[in-house]
Amino acid sequence: MEAHLLSEEEINSIHKEIPGWSIDGNGIKKEWHFDSFVEAFAFMTKVALKSETMNHHPNWSNVYSSVKINLSTHDLGGLSNKDIELARAINNLDHK
Repeated sequence: MEAHLLSEEEINSIHKEIPGWSIDGNGIKKEWHFDSFVEAFAFMTKVALKSETMNHHPNWSNVYSSVKINLSTHDLGGLSNKDIELARAINNLDHK
């Protein structure tokens, strides 16, 4: 799939398309909270493996049991269909 920047209409429908994600500048973000560092790290491992298969990687941070993920397509300078596709895939992962 060829990457393309999202239209304003597509950006405005993000809340319906990918629940829990919010617009953050030129990208989207979401935060998760787990019961332990091990659970957070297991989730990050699942995201890393999925991201690698999609060849689209997140900006993220982890502090103990929380994980924050920001998605943006830097080479296009904003939010693209690849970000939405990865966000959907992340939402579909088993989070516990």
